[in-house]
Amino acid sequence: MPPDQLSSDLASLRIDRDAPSPPSGAKRILVPIVVIAVIGAAGWFGYTKLEGVVLKQEMKTTEVALISPSQAEVQVTATGYVIPQRTSKIGSKIPGRLSKVFINEGDTVKEGDVVAQLEDDDQRSMIVAASSRVGVANARIATARANLAEVTQQVEREKALVASGAVGKANLDNLVAREKALQEFVKSAQAETSAAQAEVGTFGVGLKDRTITTPISGRVVTKPATVGEFVGGIGNVGLIAEIVDFNSLMVETDVPETRLHLVKIGGPVEIVLDAYPNKRYRGVAQELGQRVNRAKATVVVKVKFTDPPVNVLPEMSARVSFLSKAITDDALKEAPKRVVAADAVVDRGGQKVVFGVESGKLRQFPVKVGPPVGGSAVELLDGPAPGTKVVAKPTPDTTDGQRIKESDK
Repeated sequence: MPPDQLSSDLASLRIDRDAPSPPSGAKRILVPIVVIAVIGAAGWFGYTKLEGVVLKQEMKTTEVALISPSQAEVQVTATGYVIPQRTSKIGSKIPGRLSKVFINEGDTVKEGDVVAQLEDDDQRSMIVAASSRVGVANARIATARANLAEVTQQVEREKALVASGAVGKANLDNLVAREKALQEFVKSAQAETSAAQAEVGTFGVGLKDRTITTPISGRVVTKPATVGEFVGGIGNVGLIAEIVDFNSLMVETDVPETRLHLVKIGGPVEIVLDAYPNKRYRGVAQELGQRVNRAKATVVVKVKFTDPPVNVLPEMSARVSFLSKAITDDALKEAPKRVVAADAVVDRGGQKVVFGVESGKLRQFPVKVGPPVGGSAVELLDGPAPGTKVVAKPTPDTTDGQRIKESDK
């Protein structure tokens, strides 16, 4: 073997200690595992961050409520609406076009007040024509009576002549017949006069019907019809206005059938209107409905305001609490307390907060908490308004802006 060939073969067998060593089998397995673990950790971190924003978690909610000092006397609470017991939708008995309107929305009227006037020129013309016919008929009566009186006088004179034998009886018979005919003519003229007078009366009633009056005292609660508008006719289309007797306002509330035994007719109640949540009205249970609403399993109970219902309007929603004893004047003056479940208040960054629910999304409200109320609730000295829905028991993961699904569980 040549020396050069031998040197080349020996050089190929030399170990290169500077070359990198090939990866071992353990490293080939470990690297993919580490990569997968990093990706999984990043995914889990992203999921926990986005879960409350993108995915909707089910959360039980409660509500910020107002309670009054009379809360301890409450037997049962129900909701309802303010309903007037006396209303009148004023229309016209006869069809016609309005020529005058004397009321505006919000006006107070008394029973019998004129509220509108229909066009009546045609009716007045017919009354004038009928009155003329009455005059003509009266003239005929006068003429007939004068003729009758003349013939009656002739009959009396002729009877005297016949009795003395100076003349025959034939002329007397003619005069008597004529007298009877004139008597019938007088009756006919009188009947014609009565018919004409009745016609005047009929047209007078029609004229009176063109003057629209209110049948009850109250307040105008709708915008009245305008001058030139057509009202009346079949179905009384086109009402002029609606009048409500505000002295007849009552709250009609639905009481669950199972709790009806707690309601005492004549017993005291407290009324709170949604429009004025900080004001309370005293009332009395006035009347019990005569049938059960099978679909809702409730019975209507009518509640009367004890004090004049100032600023109360029909159809206002109300909450009625039936009490075991009447509210005193001092208790009525006390302001109601705003309360929320104690579990709904949590700490975030050293501050007391609640999580309100707005369109399925949470909003963090800072609150100032007062003393406990009833053991399971606390008074809110500052925070969201009454009626605000809040999360009942927020968890440490509950965050502002989180999307949720409300649950009763």
